[in-house]
Formats: sequence, structure tokens, C-alpha cells
Amino acid sequence: MLPSMNFSVRVPIGTFLIAAALYGCQQAAPKTTEEAATAPAAALQAPYSQVYYDSLQLAMHSYYQLADALVKADSVAANNAAAVLKQHMDSLPVQSLQMDSSHLGIITGTTGSISAELAGFEGETGLEGKRASFQMVSDMLFDLVKNTGLKGKTVYHQYCPMAFDDKGAYWLSEKPEILNPYFGKKMLHCGETKDTLSYQ
Repeated sequence: MLPSMNFSVRVPIGTFLIAAALYGCQQAAPKTTEEAATAPAAALQAPYSQVYYDSLQLAMHSYYQLADALVKADSVAANNAAAVLKQHMDSLPVQSLQMDSSHLGIITGTTGSISAELAGFEGETGLEGKRASFQMVSDMLFDLVKNTGLKGKTVYHQYCPMAFDDKGAYWLSEKPEILNPYFGKKMLHCGETKDTLSYQ
């Protein structure tokens, strides 16, 4: 009679958690993600002055540098990019926008709120705090772009469902490729493009 044999397989808990996280991200980003990112978007109108759009484009360039610094988990570069972005938001010529006063008030309030959030960005000591601040800036900047447009540019509104303990968070990108600023290299390509704004 052969003795009974008991086999046990032990998987380190960390390995299991990483695998589960990656699986969760893949589940949250179905096949339509790639289609959404590459589908041609109908051109939207950007009806305001070129002076405003030139200034907004400088701000967006700084924002993209900030996102890239967070992808790389580089706090110093993130602080520098946030400071430059704040300068651009403070000097954005919103008064050149030809719109009614109530609409202009909303735009002015949004730019002021973005600037205030960026003012506290450097004071956040950890990457998690900086990323939480970045999320708020991203949401407000998306509202600003949707309200005024960004002439001649395409903005990708991207989403990570697992950021901040699965609460989810958005960011903006100038390209369809997913480079996650909330997890960086831990889950670099976790996310999907939710909206594509393409302006004439």
C-alpha cells in the first residue's frame, strides 16, 4: 500500500496581489479601449482668440510634463512642472475670451482653483499626496478645455479604475497611449481612454 501524499503549493502573497491587480486592470479595460483611443473624433469648435489658445497650449505642455514626472515617480521634476503650470494658469488671458460674464466667471473660477491647487502641490511630501493633487488639477483642467476648446489639438481623457483604492481617477494626455501617472511602472499601461476631444 502506497502512503498517501499531500502536496501544497505556496505562492507569496505579494505575487498574488500583483497578479490580482493586473487582472483587475485588464478586466476594467475591455477591448473597446484601443478602439476608443484610435477612433477618429469629430472635430470640435475652438472659437476664441489665438492668443488665448497659444497661452493654454503652454499650460497644457507643462501639465503633460507634470504627468510624465508622476509616471516616472520623480518628485523634483513634478514640483518643477507644477510650478511652471501654475505660472501659465495665472497668466492665462481669460479676459480675451468673448463670452457672457457668467460663463467668464466660471472660467476665471476654474483657473483660480487650478492655481490654488498647484500652490499646495510642492507641500505634499509623498507621491500619493502629489498624485491626489494632480487628480484634482486634471479634473478642473478637463472642464476648462471642454469649455473653451484647444485649437488644433487633440486631448485624450484617460481613466484608471484602480487609482486611490479602486475609487478611480482621470488624467489628460496628448497621445492615445496609456502611461499611468497614478501607478507609474507598477502598472504603467493600466487604464483606458474615455473621451477624445479633437479641436479644429
